[in-house]
Amino acid sequence: MKYSKLGNTDIEVSKLCLGTMTFGQQNTEQEAHEQLDYALDRGINIIDTAEIYAVPCRQKTYGKTEEFIGTWIQARKNRDKYILASKVSGPSPYLASYIREDLGFGRRAIMEAIEKSLARLRTEYLDLYQLHWPERQSPRFGTRYYTHDTEWQDNFSDVISTLEELKKAGKIRHYGLSNETPWGTMRHLQICDAMQVDRPVSIQNPYSLTNRTFEYAMSEVSIREKIGLLAYSPLAMGLLTGKYSDGRANEKSRLNKFKTHWPRYRGVNALPAADKYHALAQEHGLTTSQMALAFVNSRPFVSSNIFGATNMEQLKENIDSIDLELSDEVLKGIEEINELYPNATP
Repeated sequence: MKYSKLGNTDIEVSKLCLGTMTFGQQNTEQEAHEQLDYALDRGINIIDTAEIYAVPCRQKTYGKTEEFIGTWIQARKNRDKYILASKVSGPSPYLASYIREDLGFGRRAIMEAIEKSLARLRTEYLDLYQLHWPERQSPRFGTRYYTHDTEWQDNFSDVISTLEELKKAGKIRHYGLSNETPWGTMRHLQICDAMQVDRPVSIQNPYSLTNRTFEYAMSEVSIREKIGLLAYSPLAMGLLTGKYSDGRANEKSRLNKFKTHWPRYRGVNALPAADKYHALAQEHGLTTSQMALAFVNSRPFVSSNIFGATNMEQLKENIDSIDLELSDEVLKGIEEINELYPNATP
């Protein structure tokens, strides 16, 4: 395994991070525990989850992912061996119908969210607590362009104060951002500096061969300000495994199983771009999954690459990507495809 610094801390995190959003919907509790055990055995030391998981979000599976991780934590009794990350949800009318009425980053909402997550996870603290998406309107989840939010009032100082309160209480060690913009990220950093408190240590945004929007401006922020990317969806919801290109996808594959979800992975250029990357991988004797993950692993702004799996075969293949160094020829081919199909799954 390879390791990177988590932001500006001395914490070493594995370059690969185990994503868990399938636990509780596509993976049973036993399968979740098997994945967690294997990942740690292979040197992965960071686990990412969220209060709203499993995904797709449903009332009957709300919190299941954290619950499955919690029973594993209770059984293994090795809490000091890994970095555990979770997230508090931003506003959403749909989620407010069953998570809590007060969604967002007000003090009461954050305090309620952290207590419920800690209880489900059966732990006394989180190493990393992330703001899942901004409270204000901003480009995210497939939205490409900015629409100004005239209603939102800047409350970053209050949010940071609440997170500092959680740090002092020993309930979180650090905080991070997610689905955030360059402006939002710099605003967090500016206010933390003014308050003389620790900065956020990470940002969890999408990044893959078919979504390189992070490189437009966020990559410079990430490198210069030492706020490392925790890249999510590096396999573009399975498109970059090659299974939709060569016909191996079946009714259990995510985009087939959940046909009304994730429109950003169903755009007009999504599958054509995936087909091109699959062909490139085959041309060079690589699996598409490993080529896609190895590309993300190689980026200088990436602290850790969050991938998920629904079975052990996928898990092993994905972890093996850590040993793959892409040749100049492969990297040239990737850039040529990116010119044809830039950001096919934004």
